[in-house]
Amino acid sequence: MATIDDVREIALALPGVEEHFGGHNHAEVWRTPKGQIAWLRGPHGRDREDLAERGLQWPEGLVLGIRTTDVEEQRALVESEPEAFFITSHFEGYPAVLVRLDEISRDRLEEAIAGAWLIRVSRTAAKAWLAERGLG
Repeated sequence: MATIDDVREIALALPGVEEHFGGHNHAEVWRTPKGQIAWLRGPHGRDREDLAERGLQWPEGLVLGIRTTDVEEQRALVESEPEAFFITSHFEGYPAVLVRLDEISRDRLEEAIAGAWLIRVSRTAAKAWLAERGLG
């Protein structure tokens, strides 16, 4: 189980990430100069109805939105780890996924946030960060 403190620690450890307050729920948003990588998200609009139509419900705990590379990555996460990742119809065709913080490990959350960061920074910054970790 991950917490909001884990999200904050993971995100702010990445170069160039800043925390802001905003979004639909005036909640925390973590972003680089190129855009959001993660944000707290509560239900709004038709989210609850949409999930109910699919036999699901909005989670009791905190939900985090995380940017994905593309819709294919989004689908792969939802299909392979449905206990942690989900979407509503609002996210159909948009490269992001919703995360149940109560259902994801800190390590897995760190991977997802780092992946979002990698697509929101320059190639130079991404290559340097990956090389520092022996991944590049």
